[in-house]
Amino acid sequence: MRNHDLHMLRPGDAGYDDARRIHNGLIDKHPSLIARCRTSSDVAAAITQSRREGLEVAVRGGGHNVAGKAVTEGGLMIDLSPMKEIEVDSSACTARAQPGLTWDEFNIATAPHGLATTGGVVSTTGIAGLTLGGGFGWLQGKYGLAVDNLVGAEVVTADGDVLKASEAENADLFWALRGGGGNFGVVTSFTFQLHPVSTVLGGVAAFPLAAADAVIDVFRRVAKEAPDELGVQCGFVTGPDAATKLVALPLCHCGELDQAEADIRPVREIGTPLLDAIEPKSYIEQNRQVDASFPAGALNYWKSAFFTDLSDAAARVLIESFEQCPSPMTACVIESIGGAASRVASTAMAYAHREPGFNLLLLSQWAEPADTEPNIAWTRETFEALQPHMADRRYVNYLAADDGGHTRDAYGANYERLVELKQRYDPDNVFRLNQNIDPR
Repeated sequence: MRNHDLHMLRPGDAGYDDARRIHNGLIDKHPSLIARCRTSSDVAAAITQSRREGLEVAVRGGGHNVAGKAVTEGGLMIDLSPMKEIEVDSSACTARAQPGLTWDEFNIATAPHGLATTGGVVSTTGIAGLTLGGGFGWLQGKYGLAVDNLVGAEVVTADGDVLKASEAENADLFWALRGGGGNFGVVTSFTFQLHPVSTVLGGVAAFPLAAADAVIDVFRRVAKEAPDELGVQCGFVTGPDAATKLVALPLCHCGELDQAEADIRPVREIGTPLLDAIEPKSYIEQNRQVDASFPAGALNYWKSAFFTDLSDAAARVLIESFEQCPSPMTACVIESIGGAASRVASTAMAYAHREPGFNLLLLSQWAEPADTEPNIAWTRETFEALQPHMADRRYVNYLAADDGGHTRDAYGANYERLVELKQRYDPDNVFRLNQNIDPR
């Protein structure tokens, strides 16, 4: 049955293949219906139709999620990508944004006001999925995670009801949305707290892999001693020649430029980098700087876990494994967690992982389907070798399609409360194409 008020795409329709494709080219699924939504009423109608016809529901925002949960085989995809409205209230320092926006589009809208909030470090990432899972970003040390800056939401539930959620209204639902990863409904509007951010000192310094021990030592020291304004990562990447393996320190300082230079002095003093692209730039530019390294349609397979401490032994495993990495497109990223993001109580919202430390992401990426098996094997072997150094915590946004057994690790001590709220808001598990919280 066709809902004439809702733009539906079927296999063979113009635009169907573009709409079903997501960022990870390893995922190739074919929904029977794609609902191109523009309003919360469209979303409610799509949910109602899916339930009436017994169709599995997938929800697509930006489509970046590596596990491919944004698309269903044979079910109904709720496509939110047409929903791109944003309203900035510069006096209240807030922005109300629809879920089809990417972080680049969001930043472009807030930048003229000299405002920003914590968002993804790859600007083509959608705002919706990143926020609902927690939301790492360059500003997290100063202003917390993306989810810490969410102050309100509009949600369409499994029953098709449109609810407002905030600390003052449907507070339990609001608690669950902030880290629950899309288990509780389709968010059709996000209201974010904004902060004064314009020019930052940011970029990357890259060194030969042979210098990795020294670079990691500086990275650990800076991560521990840095002021809240300075965010730093350590990345293992391959240079533009597709042969030279590098260790890099991407960073962003959102404070005063003179102080920023003083705060990054340990990085400047490591030695002569093969690349030094650290300079004053707009926050928009900072968030675009690695986009070209993560092209849409590339084949992706990720593994990720937290380290409580980045030991010398863990670093040595990572260095030696990266020397054998089969794809020049792959990146191994260590993100430091601290500052404001670590000062929120673990039970304050669904996102639970507030311990200072590090998160590891093995971001395997390649171009040719024939290379899939060796790249997945390398990723799994490297992850297995690093297991003794890992904490039993996972970041929900980085879980791969075969990581479903680690759902409890993703939600931590908040899992049981999340199950209770799932039973209330989605007892039939309509929203199950995610790192699922099973209500049964």
